[in-house]
Formats: sequence, structure tokens, C-alpha cells
Amino acid sequence: MSLPADQLETFLQRVPYVRFLGMRAELAGDEMTAILPFAPHLVGNTFLPALHGGVIGAFLEMTALAQLSVAQPSARVHKTIDVTIEYLKPGRALTSYARADLRKVGRRIANVHVEAWQDDRSQPFAALRGHFLLSGEG
Repeated sequence: MSLPADQLETFLQRVPYVRFLGMRAELAGDEMTAILPFAPHLVGNTFLPALHGGVIGAFLEMTALAQLSVAQPSARVHKTIDVTIEYLKPGRALTSYARADLRKVGRRIANVHVEAWQDDRSQPFAALRGHFLLSGEG
């Protein structure tokens, strides 16, 4: 059986959009923090400047899937069933961070909550609530 860090790295390399975003992740025990370094191609509103809403949504979804790849290893990427994204305030042109909380992981479905922040973890700028179909044994 592979180590959680290996499972995480496999997920990050497997999904092309993760590479487009420039997303990476760090593990400390069983706690994963996703990191989205700022890059000009991620800006949606050049006047503020602020991250594109699609970039924020994708970052949150990829964070959930990355956490699931560690907690529920599989040979395939787990599938998104549905997500609700709460845009709480603009994501500024800064490095962003996110953590996923696996609220309930059943035999086939996982319920996940993700929060993203920039300067202060207690002040999230976006959140996701979603359901994911687990791909089965790896």
C-alpha cells in the first residue's frame, strides 16, 4: 500500500487542471493544505485584481478531491456528484490556501466541506459543500 504523500502526489499529477492552476498541497500527518500560488493567468477581474470565480471553484473542488485521494485511495479519480460554492468575498491577487473536511465518508458517497483563505484562516473568501462518488478499491 502506498503512503498518503504518494497518493496525494499521484492525484496532483493525474489531473491536468491541477497543473494549469499551479496548485500544490502539503501533508502534515493526516491534515492536507492545498496551496494556489498567485499567477496572472488566474485573474478574472483585472480592475481589483481578483481571482476568476471558475478558478476559485476549481481550486475548492480539486482540494476536496485531493483530500479524498489521501483518505480513500483509488486507482481512479473520484467523481464529483454536485457542489455548491459560496463566494464570500473577492479572492485577491495573493496566494490562496484551502483545507477540506470530510464530513461523512460512506461506502459509495462522501460529503465534503472546503474553506479557502488568503491572509487569515478565520476569514475564508470562499467555501464548497459537495458530494463525491467514491471510485472503489484501488
